[in-house]
Amino acid sequence: MKKAFVIIPTYNERENILKVVPILLDVFKQVKNWEMNILVVDDSSPDKTAEVVEDFAKKHKQVHLLLNKRKQGLGGAYLKGMAKAFEDKDTEVVFEFDADLSHDPTKIPIFLKKIDEGYDMVLGSRYIPGGGIPDNWGLHRKFLSVVGNIVIMSVLTNFTIRDWTGGYRAITRKVYEAVEPEMHDEKFTGYTFQIGFLHKSVKKGFKIVEVPFRFVDRTIGVSKLGNEYIKNNLIYLFKVRGKEVADNRIFKFVVTGGIGALVQLLSLILWRQILPYEAAIFASIETAIVSNFLFSNFWTFADRKVGFSQYPSKFIQFNLASAGSIVIQLVIATLGKNLIGLFELFRLPLVHISIDTGMIYAVVGILVGMFWNFFAYSKIIWKKSKESHE
Repeated sequence: MKKAFVIIPTYNERENILKVVPILLDVFKQVKNWEMNILVVDDSSPDKTAEVVEDFAKKHKQVHLLLNKRKQGLGGAYLKGMAKAFEDKDTEVVFEFDADLSHDPTKIPIFLKKIDEGYDMVLGSRYIPGGGIPDNWGLHRKFLSVVGNIVIMSVLTNFTIRDWTGGYRAITRKVYEAVEPEMHDEKFTGYTFQIGFLHKSVKKGFKIVEVPFRFVDRTIGVSKLGNEYIKNNLIYLFKVRGKEVADNRIFKFVVTGGIGALVQLLSLILWRQILPYEAAIFASIETAIVSNFLFSNFWTFADRKVGFSQYPSKFIQFNLASAGSIVIQLVIATLGKNLIGLFELFRLPLVHISIDTGMIYAVVGILVGMFWNFFAYSKIIWKKSKESHE
């Protein structure tokens, strides 16, 4: 039978553990096709939480203790617990679960049903229909949770998941094995672990679903959320999003084009010192093409970089693609002039400049030309090889 472990990280949770373990054991009786276990990962709590767990373990073989000699933090505790649980080859799922019963244990069978349906990861969600947060939460706590999730969705531009910060989750072995190697940075030792683990799981294309539950505030002990929660999460979010933007091929393509335009302008000034105007124009265009080719090969399409022996043929193709963009712009400008006409749209009185339809045709031509260039570069010149797993 497949095994599942409910992992509970603890630090000074003695009284809560006395309550939560019996409740979980009772819920486990409703689960028929999984062998359910509890793994408490205790950070050597001064209140002797570990002793309570050991007493339960003597009476119930489903209860296990993993004792850390020093405080690991939330992320560190979960990673150690997951590693311990997955040492058993029959373990297929681990749960993240709070000791203070903030998470509804009766949802565990529903989580497992979703796993049986083929989902790789199940999230307990407070922000989909059926979910909720405590009515008596103060404005500060509500702001942290509600607005925090909106900020995360906005920065990551992912609105399909509604609860990014929740700590009630079911994670399959294949998700753990794919994501765990990337989770050993110090920034994931605390609460940033939740956002980081989920973000990496989403990026890897795993099938994720949310299940609604109503979050219940703890009645025993105090919350361990500190001011660093906001700071660390924001640092992670903007750093990872900035990297994603910088690594985006279209972003690199646009930057390369901008550099090419600057190279063309500066080289025109230089070429005009030694060449007639018409020749200098041609030379500056070709200089920009050389710049674009090199930046494209070593940066925009670095993962498909062509070798030096291919330079002659690829550079000819690159020139033809660039010429194609110029032709597209000329065709659109000509069609616009002949079919619609040239007429003034409005004036900019402060600078005495007239904006006419010719400017519109030029902008459309440039955009279509850029689309053509990107298509030609990615599908012809730096075509993805059959061996690539991009």
